[in-house]
Amino acid sequence: MKKLLIANRGEIARRVIRSAHRLGLSTVAVYSDPDREALHVREASTAVALGGAASADSYLRIDKLITAARDSGADAVHPGYGFLSENADFAQAVIDAGLIWVGPPPSAIHALGSKSAAKALALKQGVPVLPGYFGADQRDETFAAEAQRFGFPLMVKAVAGGGGRGMRLVHSPEQLGAALQSARSEALSGFGNGDLLIECALLAPRHVEVQVFADAHGHCIHLGERDCSVQRRHQKVIEESPSPAVSPELRAELGRCAVALAQGAGYVGAGTVEFLLEGGGFYLMEMNTRLQVEHPVTEMLTGLDLVEWQLRVARGEPLPLAQDAVRLNGHAIEVRLCAEDASFTLHTGTVRRFVELPITEGLRFDHALEDGAVVTPHYDAMLGKLIAHAPTRDEALARLAQALDQTQIMGLPTNRAFLAACLRHPVFQGGQAGIPFLAEHGDALRATLRPDETACCVAALAINYATKRPAAALPSPHPRSLRLSLADDAAAPLPEWSLIERGHGAVMVSGGERERHARFHDPALAGAAMHPAGAPWQSLSLDGASWRVRAQPVGSTGGAPRWQVQGIGPEGAFECWLDDRCLLPRVSAGGGAAARELRAPFNGKLLAVHVEPGQTIEPGAPLLVIESMKLEHSLTAPRAAQVETVHVSPGQQVAPGQLLITFAADASPQP
Repeated sequence: MKKLLIANRGEIARRVIRSAHRLGLSTVAVYSDPDREALHVREASTAVALGGAASADSYLRIDKLITAARDSGADAVHPGYGFLSENADFAQAVIDAGLIWVGPPPSAIHALGSKSAAKALALKQGVPVLPGYFGADQRDETFAAEAQRFGFPLMVKAVAGGGGRGMRLVHSPEQLGAALQSARSEALSGFGNGDLLIECALLAPRHVEVQVFADAHGHCIHLGERDCSVQRRHQKVIEESPSPAVSPELRAELGRCAVALAQGAGYVGAGTVEFLLEGGGFYLMEMNTRLQVEHPVTEMLTGLDLVEWQLRVARGEPLPLAQDAVRLNGHAIEVRLCAEDASFTLHTGTVRRFVELPITEGLRFDHALEDGAVVTPHYDAMLGKLIAHAPTRDEALARLAQALDQTQIMGLPTNRAFLAACLRHPVFQGGQAGIPFLAEHGDALRATLRPDETACCVAALAINYATKRPAAALPSPHPRSLRLSLADDAAAPLPEWSLIERGHGAVMVSGGERERHARFHDPALAGAAMHPAGAPWQSLSLDGASWRVRAQPVGSTGGAPRWQVQGIGPEGAFECWLDDRCLLPRVSAGGGAAARELRAPFNGKLLAVHVEPGQTIEPGAPLLVIESMKLEHSLTAPRAAQVETVHVSPGQQVAPGQLLITFAADASPQP
């Protein structure tokens, strides 16, 4: 192995490139049209264009990837995760082309990559599984009959792929038909395989997975577990190891079952066996026949480089360690930074400002971010992974939460602040968070993120400062009015503040609850001292309390300039999106045509329209289905309404803010 092609993009491509270069290998990146200037393309030894924008036209094209490997002189292929990483046909095509496949044998992918096949093998190996139907008959009536056999609630799952796609929780027989149709469509689009299974649903379990590694010489070990219970849309957002719920005895039993399953399939390479834990028992979910997104958690805990292990095993080397030599040290926690807001709505856009934290001992940030990076609707919403390690869980939590507070990703909404709030929630800090954690506590977590009047006043001051030119930074006896509103709640405007500059950075603020006194400090001194990377934080005091704050312009909406503001003060960190309405006419909030319009919340492809003009709809009725970032999103009616006009049709690409449906004047659903 001398030249490695990475059949992937983004942070995992960068991750594989680093280990390959450390081993002295040359690397080949591949890229779609939108990724032409991406970091992984520039960091590889050479790069090959695949063409196309959508995954189906680029990273999922086996023929293009094999051609790229041949044309570049690569002798090995690493699939990363996602895309074709668990596609046995791709693995076989690589081998048939005379190249080294960095992954398990195609036969093992066939045996374990299908959840149905994995469960059948598990039963033979004595690994516990949940009751369900895993058969080849995929007719809806067969699923309905089998569901009656073991009852509701149940989970519909795609037999192929992962990442939460093709999964639906079903509480009653009436919901099953729609769930099968939706899951089948999403699985077919994401994995090219629409086959499904159904199984009993556990409503309050923990999700715990075991990292296994096998070589071609008959050795197979496990590297401990990762707790991945905090999820949204069946996708993990926080992972940690060791699990607060796993004792040494349970760890040994989970590891034994995971190794038995891998060996039963003739496995070679890195893999992850996923279990559900509830009431003292555990049950197999599936096995992922690839490197996991969250593999850095295990690397931080063990001090091992799992990508290096993959490459060495693919070269025919034995595993570097036996089971009794594996050491799990301290505690590691990872969060997935995604281009989504606290309500889990996906967003596309441009990263206008990114400042990487100084990476210190116990902190790691895997990403593909830089100023000007564009987040498109074609790929996954994950921007990067921030991982902390410390001797104890409490120390790791504190280190990671503080790192999130200081992370700057400006230009589009992210879940950064929401993740920090999750880490600080008493249920999570107490090690009690199961899969229902976000469903049970999500609203309360979001409420803590809403900035109070003091934080909004600090944000307003930052916006005022950011719009001033140096030549205009002289004191003025004339008050300046600031009229702002929270971008996600224009119907609830903030107090109108009046600012009078007193000189030497001093500002008197009237309006709101009381008169306030602020002072800006020299940004050339304060900003540089606090962030050696040169991040443009402003330092100010408000009524004697110290704040650091940064305001970033991010375009405009309806004629109002929009700002993203991050701040850190005595009560912690905050982030808000504000619309500057100073130059807009004073109108009552919420009225007019906007109240009768349903607009697209994000970029995507319109898959289905469930309503037509003149139709009366009830609360919760499905209106449209939009596919974005490889997931299907159903927009529903929150209240009764009558459809006046449908402005779009299936197959159409829609953009954020695009008008989709107009309602009659007496009703106004919003997405």
